[in-house]
Amino acid sequence: MRSGKTTIARALARKLHCDAADLDQVITAKEGSAPKRIITREGEAAFRLIESRNLAAILQGGRARIIALGGGAWTIAENRQLIERYDCFSVWLDPPFELCWQRIIEAGHERPLAPDKDTAHRLYENRKQFYKLADARIEIGRETEISEVTLKISFALSNLPSK
Repeated sequence: MRSGKTTIARALARKLHCDAADLDQVITAKEGSAPKRIITREGEAAFRLIESRNLAAILQGGRARIIALGGGAWTIAENRQLIERYDCFSVWLDPPFELCWQRIIEAGHERPLAPDKDTAHRLYENRKQFYKLADARIEIGRETEISEVTLKISFALSNLPSK
């Protein structure tokens, strides 16, 4: 949550001259409700099904070369398998929890799965085991520049073995 996924995805898409998609924004457009509202109204399990369905649609459509997933999407095994099936390169943006929490507070957005700092911290710690499964990990600090992150991701992509 608030690791910079959407910001980095957009910047990377500009750098690579390609399309990007933000999964939460796609869900909002397709479902007519934001993830927060869906989770509050229907529960997390229902939201995860909607999230997976929309991720599959993005991947099948093939337009977006960069996809910013919601913080919980990568924790779902079926989503990771789907991403692997489409031969995608996954990146874990890894800021420290305190930076994420500061951004959550500054944004002023209520998080249904992380309504308070203790709950958010537990969620952060629980999700790390899944994030470690990504192809690359980029550490994010308070002073990390967007251009530095996009450069690191571009470098990782350019060093992938040819198929």
